[in-house]
Amino acid sequence: MALTNARSSSSSYSAEMDEAERASRDEIIALQTKRMAWTLAHAYDNVAHYRQAFDRAGVKPADFRQLSDLAKFPFTVKTDLRDNYPFNMFAVPREKLVRVHASSGTTGKPIVVGYTRADIDMWSDVMARSIRAAGGRTGMIIHNAYGYGLFTGGLGVHYGAEKLGCTVVPISGGMTERQVQLINDFRPDIITVTPSYMLAILDEFRRQGLDPRQSSLKIGIFGAEPWTNAMRAEIEGSFDMDATDIYGLSEVMGPGVAQECIESKDGLHIWEDHFYPEIIDPETGAVLADGEKGELVFTSLTKEAFPVIRYRTRDLTRLLPGTARPGMRRMEKVTGRSDDMIILRGVNLFPTQIEEILLATDWCGGHFVIELTREGRMDELTILAEVRPGSWNDDGLDEHAELVRVHIKNTIGITAHVRAVAPDSLERSLGKARRIHDKRPKE
Repeated sequence: MALTNARSSSSSYSAEMDEAERASRDEIIALQTKRMAWTLAHAYDNVAHYRQAFDRAGVKPADFRQLSDLAKFPFTVKTDLRDNYPFNMFAVPREKLVRVHASSGTTGKPIVVGYTRADIDMWSDVMARSIRAAGGRTGMIIHNAYGYGLFTGGLGVHYGAEKLGCTVVPISGGMTERQVQLINDFRPDIITVTPSYMLAILDEFRRQGLDPRQSSLKIGIFGAEPWTNAMRAEIEGSFDMDATDIYGLSEVMGPGVAQECIESKDGLHIWEDHFYPEIIDPETGAVLADGEKGELVFTSLTKEAFPVIRYRTRDLTRLLPGTARPGMRRMEKVTGRSDDMIILRGVNLFPTQIEEILLATDWCGGHFVIELTREGRMDELTILAEVRPGSWNDDGLDEHAELVRVHIKNTIGITAHVRAVAPDSLERSLGKARRIHDKRPKE
């Protein structure tokens, strides 16, 4: 079977795998090589940042002849995208964009990504493929509880579900009592949501005296945050459903970069006809062989508006051979990150954000630690903030800590416990400050 070099291999989906999913490994590699050459030239010709970065590294698109040559090209990191805010990373005129999305922003400015009509069509294709790989079929009802708006999750799933021919319930996040009501009333087959919020939905079922195993839900597609196999077991046992993992990030596209297949549930198959993965040593940047654990790097192969070249995701995983889709490699569940970003219930958080908030007070001198714990099934975050000498009193500054908690909730969007502690009570570091104390049980 010869794969075409078209950007999208089909315009409709059924229960059958599409052409790329049935391709051999050699066919996928041949397609990747053609598309990689186009992407490198497209980025170099149309994005000033990439042209300057390639020139500094002494490489040109013509230097790429085979996939191993990609290692000659420079990495792209999050600060590159933020420094080019809002539209300078786009490879097409702004007028050709049909949509923009943006990250929540970790240091003030969000990362803005854009899509042409062809990009939206491709995204819809791979999301439809992902839903189908998870067990979704034409005619099923999908309860989509991912957030809509600038976050890529809600609309990414929505367009893919419609492409597959499903009925979409665009409930978005929140209003947990209503979520349960609509699940009971509309009887959806599939739910798409963060795994931590699924546990909140489970709790609401039980609060209302309902048996979740009697619900209509048979498939869950969970992503936007790391989750354990123990959480999978609890969700599957509680709802009598198959729980599958999905991977994506706004910088690469959004949800639908990789998906766990319902028949194997042994890691996420990367849709390699559109996204080329590498695993690198986080310290040296050297490319590692398949099977070795390191940092995940992605290069887009078909994106028009916002191509990304060797984007460092900071997610730690490894690449494994394909199983349910033999031509497509799998990525193991993400086990952590190579930087200090925390993902809590789908929200990205950096310690620097907490530092800025605490330093804006008149009582905290900037010494703090973040404790991550797991109470039952849910991850919890506690901030221990050290009080300046002279500001401490016996009540522990509870009112001041509460103001910080509310500010974090309103600006970052997470619920944190904040506790003021006495001066000189937190451990000092002689080198890089150890801000995060992860006390969650290891799986």
